[in-house]
Amino acid sequence: MSDYKHILLAIDLSDDSPLVCQRAQSLAKLYNAKVSIIHVVEPLSFTYGSDIPLDFSSLQDELLLQSKNQLLSMAKTIGVDEDDCHLVLGRPETEIHKLGIEVGSDLVVVGSHGRHGLALIFGSTANGVLHGACCDVLAVRVKDGN
Repeated sequence: MSDYKHILLAIDLSDDSPLVCQRAQSLAKLYNAKVSIIHVVEPLSFTYGSDIPLDFSSLQDELLLQSKNQLLSMAKTIGVDEDDCHLVLGRPETEIHKLGIEVGSDLVVVGSHGRHGLALIFGSTANGVLHGACCDVLAVRVKDGN
């Protein structure tokens, strides 16, 4: 196995994100690898569907602004440049795969809650990233909020 050269860190900005960041940072130091970070915001229309005739644009803009501030703050704590931070609107699995290819990552680090039951059947972001990735994926086990 060759050393990792470019790690893509996918975070959800939850309370567990610092642990996932720490794992990626440790690997980056070990392999002297570059780190890029992605956070994907799902459009509110995905969540609430088109059944609700409301304009979510200002709420979506505020969510993106808050997410950007949190993303940059986390990046700063692990020494990742702002140019290597990516805030994207879309489906997490799809956008993580796309950016991974664009930046040439050879490892994706993502948190995993170890879901069970219906959550497992319907899938998770970590599972979606794992099954569509063109490189290695490290799923960092984090505590489940329930």
